[in-house]
Amino acid sequence: LTYDGTRQASGLQLFIDGQLQQVEIANNNRLAGTLLTDKPFRIGQRQASVPFHGLIDEVQVFSHALLSSEVAQLAQGLPPTRLATLLAVPPVNRSVAQRTWLREFYARRVDLKSRHMRTELQSIETRNEAIQKAIPVTMVMQERKQRRPTPLLIRGQYDQPGEIVQPGLPASLFAETAPAASTRLDLARWLTAPDHPLTARVAVNRWWAMLFGTGLVETTGDFGVQGAHPSHPELLDWLATELIRQQWNPRAILKLIVLSATYRQSADVTPQHQELDPQNRLLARAPRWRLPAETVRDNALAISGLLQQRIGGPSVYPYQPAGLWEDVSVETRVKYVADRGAGLYRRSMYTFWKRTSPPPSMLTFGAPDRETCVVRRARTNTPLQALVLLNDPTYVEAARVFAERIMGQPSGDSQRLDFAFRCVVSRYPHDEERAIMDEMLRDARERFSADPAAARQLLAVGDTPQSTGLAAAEWAAWTSLASILLNLDETISNP
Repeated sequence: LTYDGTRQASGLQLFIDGQLQQVEIANNNRLAGTLLTDKPFRIGQRQASVPFHGLIDEVQVFSHALLSSEVAQLAQGLPPTRLATLLAVPPVNRSVAQRTWLREFYARRVDLKSRHMRTELQSIETRNEAIQKAIPVTMVMQERKQRRPTPLLIRGQYDQPGEIVQPGLPASLFAETAPAASTRLDLARWLTAPDHPLTARVAVNRWWAMLFGTGLVETTGDFGVQGAHPSHPELLDWLATELIRQQWNPRAILKLIVLSATYRQSADVTPQHQELDPQNRLLARAPRWRLPAETVRDNALAISGLLQQRIGGPSVYPYQPAGLWEDVSVETRVKYVADRGAGLYRRSMYTFWKRTSPPPSMLTFGAPDRETCVVRRARTNTPLQALVLLNDPTYVEAARVFAERIMGQPSGDSQRLDFAFRCVVSRYPHDEERAIMDEMLRDARERFSADPAAARQLLAVGDTPQSTGLAAAEWAAWTSLASILLNLDETISNP
């Protein structure tokens, strides 16, 4: 057995009785680490495996990969050829095997051009491997030429097969519209066919529910006989046909909806609305409902300027109360370690999710635990949500950094309040709101001026470095005000 040091399976060669054997290489990926180890060299046994039971005649270990001619000599019971021994033989008297050995030796270890070409080849292979690893993998499927027989299992028992069944749709339900063939591709084409009555309707109804809070069919997960009737059936049909016309482009449909007069109308609720259409099923006003859990967090990070806009990448570990993972992993005692730096401020969709211990702040705002598939989330408004916005390190840090942005405005308190409101709710404060905020800011300044330790404690929350040129009491006062603005119902509701 020889190995050329390339860290690939193809670098291994197996000889039996001096003859090179053809082997099947299942995986030729280059090893990322090193082969150096402090473990002992074992023959006939892998670590923690059953040892080889038999006799080993002879073992020789060489410091280099043997040439094929050297292997042939070993198979014949001859000692490895020595260079000095062969060079002492006159060229005309050398055998074919000796000339072959010298030629291989010269090409591998003496000739600079050959050695340079081998080094260059190895470098090219390394670059090629890096390129191959950078190419994303796309999972594809192909139908087998001969289908595997699939029996109907009697009472679900794997050892009681019944009659052989074929893939397909129930003829009693889809006698006329079912695809003629029965492959996965045929099923996909049938589901997205222009005359299919269901797929496009379900899709546009879910997007409508995402924007309006409730779908045109209120039961977004049930379009069957037990589902609700559409409030606007003709609109649902038109959106479905428009989706098909737009080549199943979700962005085009979402743009169409948000630019409509229905979506852009005022969300103010009048007594007449409350009397005639309290659930807004007739769409006489714009929808208004609390943002999803992930959007609440991302919105706070975006307002503060902390949100990382990078797309893609591995999961991240934002702030989370200590000890939660340890409680659900008694044997392994896995500990949650929060990220540092940019990983704390990525969008919530990149948050690592442990189903046995989901992020508690997400659950507080109604995010599902992902134990089961949820088509429609429950929408709640509880006091715990306000406590999360006021005390969770994510939102306290966002308020601190947002306060720094506010204080960066070269103007007085009134102009800074205008800037803060514009950033948070996209409008100027009303006179009553301005008076309340002025009073709260004044009280906060007095409180933190009298208690500098409390100001320093508030400003120490979060991983973002603190600015050195700001007065702690003033910064803490604006942080308290920014925290209140992030807690407004208008802030955590859709515009």
